[in-house]
Amino acid sequence: MEFIYILDILGTFAFAISGALVASDKKFDLFGVIIIAFVTAVGGGMLRDVLINAHPINWIGDLNYLWSILAAVIVTFLFKSKIAHLSKTMFLFDTIGLSVFTLLGLQKGLEYNLQPIIALIMGMISAVFGGVIRDVLTNKVPLIFEKEIYASACLAGGISYLIFSYFNLPKDINFIISASIIIIIRLVAVKFHLQLPKINDDIFNKK
Repeated sequence: MEFIYILDILGTFAFAISGALVASDKKFDLFGVIIIAFVTAVGGGMLRDVLINAHPINWIGDLNYLWSILAAVIVTFLFKSKIAHLSKTMFLFDTIGLSVFTLLGLQKGLEYNLQPIIALIMGMISAVFGGVIRDVLTNKVPLIFEKEIYASACLAGGISYLIFSYFNLPKDINFIISASIIIIIRLVAVKFHLQLPKINDDIFNKK
């Protein structure tokens, strides 16, 4: 589980950098950048814990989350121009974080005896709602609402985890396989510009 924890911290760091970059591009001051980095990195997990009444809330119970966020802000301020050249690396960390956050959130929901479908939703909230809060606070349409297969990848991996759990696949193996499903779906969707269908018009009202 130590390896998964390291991935969790790396994912937090990557999410925090993405938030810091958005805030920096919006010309926020230092405090604003820290706040946006914070909500991007731990906002989803915090919302999940509030919804299921879990205490202590994720970042309150483990200061390593705060340290990783502060480190991300410092790195962004010192090396912002350099980070742009590491976009592929940051995207990979972001995708790994997405998968880990989803499954850790799902596991936590199951530990609190939630129905599987509710635990699945909690996993998705853990992974994507930090980004939603970031986009709302910076006056952008949230990424998950307009383009790219993002939350859908989380749901696919979470459903896989529940199915494998039903067949008693060892938890660690299940975690790795389900996380890999999320990562692969996300990578393929971005590479080939895959999107979910949009409702453009009433199909019975075509002229």
